[in-house]
Amino acid sequence: MSQNTTIFNFSKDTKKNSWIVVNDDVMGGISNSTITVNTNGYGVFRGSVSLENNGGFASVRHAVKGANLTAHSKFIIKIKGDGKKYQFRCKARSNERHSYVYDFKTNGDWQEIEIPFSEMYPRFRGNNLNMSNYAGDALSEVAFLIGNNKPENFKLEIDYINVQ
Repeated sequence: MSQNTTIFNFSKDTKKNSWIVVNDDVMGGISNSTITVNTNGYGVFRGSVSLENNGGFASVRHAVKGANLTAHSKFIIKIKGDGKKYQFRCKARSNERHSYVYDFKTNGDWQEIEIPFSEMYPRFRGNNLNMSNYAGDALSEVAFLIGNNKPENFKLEIDYINVQ
């Protein structure tokens, strides 16, 4: 059994620019979101999703410098959500356009969610791709996304992202 390795751990010292917001405004939508660090040292991804102007998603991303995950088989994320469904996403290589996606539902309490690499499916611009699921051989980016095909406000607190 492999040990936990930290990919990202939020703290009061987390630099705001270590995560980048990417919303549907890149395609003309008007959804908005922010990522901040609260007084407890947790990341807070919050905002509102709008379907106007063909919009419908908000996301936040963090670049990972050339991680090799071959000794691991799953992500472990600790989050506290608002009862809504979110996606945890990753990219194996920065030059790939698609992401690997895992859908999860929050329950209003702190949750530690295990995400097997083998259950992360490839997706690009809202479409599932006919490719293999995430192999876990490389990692260049992790992300959280909300896009439930309805207008809604959201809030997701993030403690850490580990691999095991």
